[in-house]
Amino acid sequence: MNKVKSRPDPYITLLVTWESYQLSIFSPLRNDTYQRLFGAQVISLAGTGLTTIALALLAHDLAGGSAGQVHGIALGLKMIAYVFIAPLFGAISQKIPRRGLLVTLDILRACVVVVLPFITEIWQIYVLVFVLNVFSAGFTPVFQATIPDIVTDQDEYTKVLSLSRLAYDLENLLSPMMAAALITLMTFDVLFLMNGVAFILSASLVLSVTFPRRKDTFHGESFWTRVTKGMRIYLKTPRLKGLLALSLVVSSAGAMQIVNTVVYVRSHLGLTDEWVAIVLAAAGAGSMVVALTLPSILKSVQPRPCMLAGGFILSLSVLAGAIMPGIGLLLLLWFLMGAGMSMILTPVGRLLTISCRENDRPALFAAQFSLSHVCWLLTYPLAGWLGVQIGLMGAFIVLGLVAILSAVAAMLVWPRQDFDHLEHTHSETNHGHYHYHDKHHQHQHEGWEGPEPHNHEHPHPHLIHSHDFVVDDHHTYWPK
Repeated sequence: MNKVKSRPDPYITLLVTWESYQLSIFSPLRNDTYQRLFGAQVISLAGTGLTTIALALLAHDLAGGSAGQVHGIALGLKMIAYVFIAPLFGAISQKIPRRGLLVTLDILRACVVVVLPFITEIWQIYVLVFVLNVFSAGFTPVFQATIPDIVTDQDEYTKVLSLSRLAYDLENLLSPMMAAALITLMTFDVLFLMNGVAFILSASLVLSVTFPRRKDTFHGESFWTRVTKGMRIYLKTPRLKGLLALSLVVSSAGAMQIVNTVVYVRSHLGLTDEWVAIVLAAAGAGSMVVALTLPSILKSVQPRPCMLAGGFILSLSVLAGAIMPGIGLLLLLWFLMGAGMSMILTPVGRLLTISCRENDRPALFAAQFSLSHVCWLLTYPLAGWLGVQIGLMGAFIVLGLVAILSAVAAMLVWPRQDFDHLEHTHSETNHGHYHYHDKHHQHQHEGWEGPEPHNHEHPHPHLIHSHDFVVDDHHTYWPK
């Protein structure tokens, strides 16, 4: 008698597969140091989200019908702080302990937000928002540049980037709901105090971990050299020039979402505020879906095709908005925009990490932070101005064209064959600077030079060789 083979329950199979996938995605959290830093990031983002809502309500209390203008100016000041201050902190962080800097910046941010409930004039909003974002412009890129030193495996680091993306998306989705629930129980002023507590908790978690030591290779470099170093590396690296073009794609689509969603849903479609939240949630859902699936994709696919695909999905979604869709299609387009943004933004940290030496990471992350916010500084006011001057259809068309042209530019400047290992030429030279005896410094000593790193005149012969290539002090241009 033949035995009937039992078939596995498809529900059980799906459940087991999903549980193992979750374990895989969250495996970096087994690293105790990263677990605490991720906790600090989540708590800090949650607090910041509450302050964003409370700030809008405070502006309405002080300015009434002009609250939108006040909020817009505050947003512009935030972008200015991000653009001009981040490189300064990138230079500072190369010379002082990172943990102490991050803890100090968290405490300073806490001090600023707890003052916000007590202000009585609009100009005070501008001053405190600018100061708060000066400290954030220091904290965020230094924090991001530290993570690759903690999680050194590339696959695990890719998961870290997805977790970071999820944290931002959850903050965008959950903070408004948390704020709405809390405001029913207390005044909005308390949200500022809660953000202050969040920053203190974040500082405590950062203080509880030990960061790996870095070699100090910046002896003798001027402050201005360190400030501009990240920009010089960034703008001489082809893949990063492609990333800059994709950052303009993201800001073009993102500005249209953030500035004009409420106008489109309320004024054009005639729907309620609840639909504004649902449409924005659709973008967050698209971003989260990609963030969850991207680590497994990037095991077999390089960042370039993934990020370029995200650029074209974003661009075409913005252009499709020009047909002035109904709510169903609008939800789909916003979902696709969220997915496209995540396809671009999630691998950014990985791209920056492979494009510089370990000690140059803070400067390069600060350069990306600054340059990407230049794009937002351009597109935020453009989206609002176009919506008023030529209507929403015109705004969709113009920003969609900016996005598609930027995506094409990224495809052209980012080489398809993006090799790390490159053959290049060193001209013969004789110079002096602080150095360790690495593969570029093999020479004789007379005994007086002292311990490494030390500074003395030394020769470099004419040399043609190949190795993993990044722009640095001895490789000042990208080889053809």
